[in-house]
Amino acid sequence: MTETRLYLIQRLSAMVLAPLVLGHIGLIIYAVDGGLTASEILDRTRGSMGWGAFYGVFVAAVALHAPIGLRNFAREWLAWRGRGFDRALFVFSIFLLALGARAVWSVCGVPS
Repeated sequence: MTETRLYLIQRLSAMVLAPLVLGHIGLIIYAVDGGLTASEILDRTRGSMGWGAFYGVFVAAVALHAPIGLRNFAREWLAWRGRGFDRALFVFSIFLLALGARAVWSVCGVPS
């Protein structure tokens, strides 16, 4: 993928992540201030398509954003380049996506 496309993908994913991160932090503050337990939070999120979509988009944006940033860091600071490196970061992206999807399913999946 060209550097320009990677640049655009990272910037677009940042635009998606910014409000999601703020929303996530707001939810944490709400839950802590409200004295909610983990069980109560799971009761509210289980089976919720809305929370599943919110965190699903969050996970997808992170899976795009983080490996590109890591790639840029490694290229500048470690002089690590090449096709093998790009493939490793692609695998890392898939790993993040799979891990995040599993977490979303655990929190928002079908009620037990």
